[in-house]
Amino acid sequence: MKYNHPILFSFGGYDDYNSNIIKFFLFFFSLCLDLTINALFFTDDTMHKIYQDRGKFDFIYQIPQILYSTIISKFIDALIKNLSLTQDDFIRLKQRKNIKNIEQERKKVLRVIKIKFIIFFVLAFLILIFCWYYITCFCGIYTNTQIHLFQDSFISDATSLFIPFLLLLIPGIFRIAALKVKKPIHKYLYKFSLFLDNCFG
Repeated sequence: MKYNHPILFSFGGYDDYNSNIIKFFLFFFSLCLDLTINALFFTDDTMHKIYQDRGKFDFIYQIPQILYSTIISKFIDALIKNLSLTQDDFIRLKQRKNIKNIEQERKKVLRVIKIKFIIFFVLAFLILIFCWYYITCFCGIYTNTQIHLFQDSFISDATSLFIPFLLLLIPGIFRIAALKVKKPIHKYLYKFSLFLDNCFG
């Protein structure tokens, strides 16, 4: 949980091989991105529906929009995290058994990290400029829709905070089942739980 839950990962203060400043940034970047993607899904049909409902928030109607925006924002988040987090690179370096070329490997890892950081900062900067511009225009033009946008974003963010609990529970269920069934099925269930752990973790 401490590596997959946004709040625990960003503010938990755990010792890992990631920059704390970047972890803080990723949390607020995720909120900003989620708000922007929710705004992108406010189409003419959505505006017409809000007008017909006289400004009332229709949760059932908004569910697909909230789900789509959550999935898209999580996909972009995963891409940005892959470029900005360094833990996996350092762990791979620590796990190397052959230490003869360790200095050469260290330089190679640092070079890869520098390249990733350059791409990360450029890409994050461009995305944040787009988010700032689009949200400013949206809130300036659709002043009466701002409440709906923030409600959608709040639900989407709350969903993102709940999803890790659900996803990380699934591998555990298969692992418990592996302990209770007979051979050789238990081995396959355990391997499947490891596979799910890698997918969700």
